[in-house]
Amino acid sequence: MKADKLVSIAVLKAKTGMSEALRRELLKLIEPTRREPGNLDYVLFELKDEPGSFYMREAFTSQAALDAHCATDYFQAFARQADELLAEPLRLIFLEEISPSP
Repeated sequence: MKADKLVSIAVLKAKTGMSEALRRELLKLIEPTRREPGNLDYVLFELKDEPGSFYMREAFTSQAALDAHCATDYFQAFARQADELLAEPLRLIFLEEISPSP
């Protein structure tokens, strides 16, 4: 694994009644993010037993690539809606890969 590769899980919990709106807005981020030059992985999940709790698995080639992602128009549009959609602030959990590559 490249030393500066960033892998994270974004935790996003919808406000009551906002699950579908949050899902829709998160899905809008998928394709443009996957086309970013520094993106390695961007996959959305929802907890089966807790609808409205979303997890985005993300990987970028570097901190600079993640910063560039956060500065995109489409991510900024999502961020402007965060207070309306999220029950709590977005939480970003950074991970370190320790298993050997296949």
